[in-house]
Amino acid sequence: MTRRIEFLAYEAVQILDITGPLQVFASANDLLQTQGKPTAYDLETVAKPSTVKSSSGLALIANPLPQAGTAVDTVLVPGGFGIDKVCEDRELISWLTSRAATARRVASVCSGAFLLATAGLLDGKYAATHWQRCAEFKERFPDVRLKSDPIYVQDGNLWTSAGITAGIDLALALVQEDLGREIALGVARQLVVFLKRPGGQSQFSAALDLQNDSGRFDQLHSWMMQNLQQPITLNDMAEQAVMSPRTLSRHYKKETGRSPMRTLEEMRLDRVRHLLEQGRPVAQAATRSGFGTEETLRQAFHRRFGVSPQAYRERFSN
Repeated sequence: MTRRIEFLAYEAVQILDITGPLQVFASANDLLQTQGKPTAYDLETVAKPSTVKSSSGLALIANPLPQAGTAVDTVLVPGGFGIDKVCEDRELISWLTSRAATARRVASVCSGAFLLATAGLLDGKYAATHWQRCAEFKERFPDVRLKSDPIYVQDGNLWTSAGITAGIDLALALVQEDLGREIALGVARQLVVFLKRPGGQSQFSAALDLQNDSGRFDQLHSWMMQNLQQPITLNDMAEQAVMSPRTLSRHYKKETGRSPMRTLEEMRLDRVRHLLEQGRPVAQAATRSGFGTEETLRQAFHRRFGVSPQAYRERFSN
């Protein structure tokens, strides 16, 4: 069975939100052909108007929006700087609502979730979007059960993903659902990416999150990362920052919105996740991350992720 997948393009769309997932499905077709099998996907980029310019300046020539009632398997809405203007286009929203009623599933990448939510498709559903716009999303769409951390979320026939490259993860998950793990793995190998970063994993790390500040504490963060395995106190951090503990706490909170000790724990949890995804034993992860004991690690890990380190290891290790 050939599955028709439509990619909605628009002015100032994020190009990788389209081309990343598109290449995943195209590579699945290529792989099937090398095995002497028929292709699985009929891929089409659609837009109104039919020629649009992406946010990077690359122009896309797309097909007109299909007529309502024509067969479609999957509709994928990418994100981009132009999504807010698209959300004001009543004709396009009407088209999307009609296509969603016909499609077997609907998916979005990054801020594309804003259009799905505007169309009412996500009301009462779990969803994901780019972490930078989560607060805005929650305020605009209180009826959507937004999850700010995962790379992608599936709720019934609705799939939503986090920012940009997470669209590749989502597309690989869709291929695996359609064609099985072997084909999805073959595509991942061809594209030189992981088969998938499972949807329950965090879309950004503590280290990446800290890059949002002014850089004032970059040297301190670097020292912390290099010494995670060692006992680190607030006094140790204050000494590195050449401040008193009280001054460090005050300025750090103002700069980052959290305490230095909270950042230390987040860094250690990132290290733990990385070790568990490699299949390392929980005891080793506790030692190498600086938590010391398994019990201390278990408590912090469950508080942050809602699962035990062992359960996370069993699910996400390669």
